[in-house]
Amino acid sequence: MNKLLGNAPRHPGLWLDNIRDPDTDWQYAPISCVPTQTQGRHELIQLSTQLAQLSQQGRWVVLINPPSIGYKQLLTSAGVRMDRILLVHAKDEVETLWAMEKALTSGTSSAVITWTTSLDARDNRRLQIVAKSARAMGIVLEEVNNHLHDKVHLEQHTHFKQPTFFNSVH
Repeated sequence: MNKLLGNAPRHPGLWLDNIRDPDTDWQYAPISCVPTQTQGRHELIQLSTQLAQLSQQGRWVVLINPPSIGYKQLLTSAGVRMDRILLVHAKDEVETLWAMEKALTSGTSSAVITWTTSLDARDNRRLQIVAKSARAMGIVLEEVNNHLHDKVHLEQHTHFKQPTFFNSVH
C-alpha cells in the first residue's frame, strides 16, 4: 500500500472535502465588503455589541476614514472602550488600503473597519491577498451612489446579525 502512494501527502486532513460557509465561519473570509447608503451607520449599529466585546480584549478596533455619523456616541452607548479605538485619517484611497492592510496584518487589532468609495478589481484582489495573512476581522464599507439603490437591496448582508461574528478573535 505504501508503494502505491509514493510521495503523495499522507495527512488524513488533506483528503477531507470540507465546504466552508463564509457567512458563518469568518476565519476563512476575514474581509467583508459591504455596500452602504447610510455611510456605514446602520452597519456600525449592527456591529456595536461585537465591537464592545472586542474592545474589552485589549486589542485595537481600528476605524479608517470614518465619516461624521455620530460614531463616537454610538460606540460609547454600546459599551465600547473608547481608549481601544484607533482612528486613522488617510489622505487618499491608496493610503486607505495601505492602512487597512497594515492594521489587519499587525496582530495588534481585533477589527478594522474602513470607509471608502467603490473598490476596483485591483483593490479587491489586493484585499483577497491581504485576507490570507489577516489577524483581525476586516470590514470595508463602500459608498453606494443613489442610482445603484436597487442593486444594493438585492444582496442582503445578514452575517452581521450573528452573535458569533467576532467571538473567536483574541
